[in-house]
Amino acid sequence: MAVTTSLVVAGLAGSQLWCHSLRTRHYALALNREKQLKRAHKCGGVCVGRFMRILGDENPWNPVKIVMHVVNHHQMDGDVSHGGHKDLGSLPKPLSISDIVAASDDSAKVRISYKGIPGSYSEDAALKAYPNCETVSCNDFEEAFKAVELWLADKVVLPIENTSGGSIHRNYDLLLRHRLHIVGEVQLATNLSLLALPGVRTEYLKRVLSHSQALELSDSFLTKLGVSRENVDDPAGAAQIIASNGLYDAGAIASIRAAEIYGLNVLAEQIQDDSEIISRYLVLARDPIIPKTDKLFKTSIVFTLDEGPGVLFKALAVFALRDINLTKIESRPQRNRPLRVVDDSNTGTAKYFDYLFYIDFEASMTEPRAQTALGHLQEFATFLRVLGCYPIDTTI
Repeated sequence: MAVTTSLVVAGLAGSQLWCHSLRTRHYALALNREKQLKRAHKCGGVCVGRFMRILGDENPWNPVKIVMHVVNHHQMDGDVSHGGHKDLGSLPKPLSISDIVAASDDSAKVRISYKGIPGSYSEDAALKAYPNCETVSCNDFEEAFKAVELWLADKVVLPIENTSGGSIHRNYDLLLRHRLHIVGEVQLATNLSLLALPGVRTEYLKRVLSHSQALELSDSFLTKLGVSRENVDDPAGAAQIIASNGLYDAGAIASIRAAEIYGLNVLAEQIQDDSEIISRYLVLARDPIIPKTDKLFKTSIVFTLDEGPGVLFKALAVFALRDINLTKIESRPQRNRPLRVVDDSNTGTAKYFDYLFYIDFEASMTEPRAQTALGHLQEFATFLRVLGCYPIDTTI
């Protein structure tokens, strides 16, 4: 069973931490203990544990409460339910910006934030990459990124594409909006399973709950079953709803691990229409990693180009000329400047979408050919940023 610990930082009355800063107008991220004390004294803030927060634009007299909360998956072995209800009150609640949950232990294992609740596929990806990690559940992707930026988690796991639905475009926007670095990738085989309360048989079900994409991927199975479909935000959330509300007429499409966590039975496995669905996740951290020579590495970049004939061809040619294999090309309209007006003497005024181009290529930034290719690209790219260089995941 997941072990949950909580720590409320004690400061002034009501176990609240009060900080005052009339000069500083930004947040300071966590530093080590010695640097924290020096920085806090200089800026007029207060340091507690491994976190420092300096209030600027906020009202300096408003209290700030920091609560620590951790799930240790390493202690879950040997305590798996085979039908009985779990005590859902012991499960960690999703992390929110106003009530952030993390741990304050210098000896703690790596903390991984993700969108969803315990039992979600994103958490499965985190546990595949870091089997002994402590996971931090968040309400949405933005909060999962913030958890790392505020030093409440060490890394964030972000789904980026899958073999059935393609790219998750909104998450590409998050890569550019935040200054985190890609340090790894995870490929995960998705097994969609039908779950229900103990004692419930398939023929008793009248409705099935899950994420809209999971319901769509199981269309043939659900059509034969003849049940209604209800959308929820997360497959694991569907399992939690059924367990906490005792819904004997409803099933959930989620993972087998979600069934173990919420005390549900698995009525059917591999119910998706496609026999195999592979999802790809990115792991991001505050600092980049130094590429090694004992593994194959991949590099992800984003860039923009001026409008003109053959410009994209020239951009891609810098990699082909150096025998660098491209594994992914994605384009996204620029949100701050979606249209570009071009005056041409022959065709008159025209409007074009202004695009960001995301590219993954198989080469390490330590290789001269990769450095030369990006130097060549920079000659005609109006914007270029390396999102990360990381080991290729060859396992599923």
